[in-house]
Amino acid sequence: MLNKFSRTEMIFGSDGMEKLRDAKIAVFGLGGVGGYTVEALARCGVGTLDLFDNDKIDITNINRQIYATTKTIGEYKVDIAKERILDINPNAVVNAYKLFFLQKTSCEVDFSKYDYIVDAIDTVSGKIELVLNAKEYNIPIISSMGAGNKIDPTMFKVADIYETKICPLAKVMRRELKKRGIEKLKVVYSRETPVRLQTPVNFVDTPFQKGAKRQIPGSNSFVPSVAGLIIAGEVVKDLTGYEK
Repeated sequence: MLNKFSRTEMIFGSDGMEKLRDAKIAVFGLGGVGGYTVEALARCGVGTLDLFDNDKIDITNINRQIYATTKTIGEYKVDIAKERILDINPNAVVNAYKLFFLQKTSCEVDFSKYDYIVDAIDTVSGKIELVLNAKEYNIPIISSMGAGNKIDPTMFKVADIYETKICPLAKVMRRELKKRGIEKLKVVYSRETPVRLQTPVNFVDTPFQKGAKRQIPGSNSFVPSVAGLIIAGEVVKDLTGYEK
């Protein structure tokens, strides 16, 4: 009998679809990258998605984030994401957590229940904390490197963090993970040199870090989305054990 995931099952088989239905995936960050990761995972029939993001949608998100429209401005991303996922697959279990993930908030997450972790957050400290928890609980994790200030979506590559180059965020992550004895990390990164911005750079306050500022990168609709879809593809292939 045909169903909403019949064409996916043609590729991954009934056993693969069962693995996806049984999977519990935690996605941290629902921005330009993470939103599209969640979208693809939902459309692949993943059974349980736990979503972590403390941001509300604002007007500057509309250029690249799948949950951002003029109607959703001011709403929490996790709430809009949950509603959309259940519209796609009413049988999914979706847990929405309004949480800004850092070392000080990691104790609020029960990592032991997850089959896979997706890191699509921006802060280096948060990304490192996710990797450390993944290692502690022996959970597969994939991490997004920088997708801002890029215009060529064909330059993304899946690699180990220690094989990356060019990406400024990956450089910092390599250094910090090496200090902590982390020997490997699966990442999606861009080999494109960041573009020169045409308008002045803006800085905003960093949540939970008093006095700290972070730079806002330039962005578009066609680069972060591709990174998110690549991540989803890797998660699905890993969970199903798919091999060409």
